[in-house]
Amino acid sequence: MSNNFAVPRFVAQALPPYTDGMRVGLLGGSFNPPHHAHRAISRFALTRLQLDRVWWLVTPGNPLKENGALHALGERMKAARDVADDPRIEVSCLESVIRTRYTIDTINFLRRRASGLRFVWIMGADNLAQFHRWQDWQRIAAQVPMAVIDRPPQSFRALASPAAQALARYRLPENEAAQLADRQAPAWVFLPGLKLSLSSTTLRNPDGSWKAAK
Repeated sequence: MSNNFAVPRFVAQALPPYTDGMRVGLLGGSFNPPHHAHRAISRFALTRLQLDRVWWLVTPGNPLKENGALHALGERMKAARDVADDPRIEVSCLESVIRTRYTIDTINFLRRRASGLRFVWIMGADNLAQFHRWQDWQRIAAQVPMAVIDRPPQSFRALASPAAQALARYRLPENEAAQLADRQAPAWVFLPGLKLSLSSTTLRNPDGSWKAAK
C-alpha cells in the first residue's frame, strides 16, 4: 500500500529546474556509492532517448535491500553530484522530502507536480529482472514509459523475467527509442550497446565503507 504524505513547503528545492515540455529521464537508486556507470547510463539515455535531462533520484533506502550499510543521504548526494559532472544530469533527494521509499509514490507525485514534463523511467537490466517484486509495479508500468539499459550478464534473466513477459506486447523496437518519451504508457524499450557491469556493490568494502576511487 502506498504511503500517504503531506508535501513539505520546501519540496520545490528537491525538484531540479525545469520547463514544461522537457523530456526527463528518471534514474532512481541508492547511489551507495555513485560511480561512472551511473553517469555512462545517463549519458547513453540522453542520446538514445533524445532526453533534455536525467534526474538522479537518490533514495533514502531501498525496500528490497538491507540498508544497514547505507551511507548518509547528504554524503551520497554530494558524491553523486561529483560523479555526474554534466549539466544535463541533476541530483535530487525528492523521495526523502516526500517521505517515501517507493517508486510508485515518486511517479504519482511527479505526474501531479510536474504534469507538463514527459518522463521516462530508466533502469538497468538487473532491475528489470526483479521489477515484479517492486511495490505496485504494474501501476508504475502503466503510468510512465520505461527504458531498460542492458547490464551484462543480466540480459537473458531480465528479458525472461515475469515483468518482461507480462509487458512483452508493449515493448518497442530499439529503433523507436527516441520516440519513447512521447508514447503513452505502458511502453518500454530494451537498449543494448552499453557494456558496463560495474555496480555499487563491488565498490563497497565488507564493512560498508566505500572503496577509494581509481
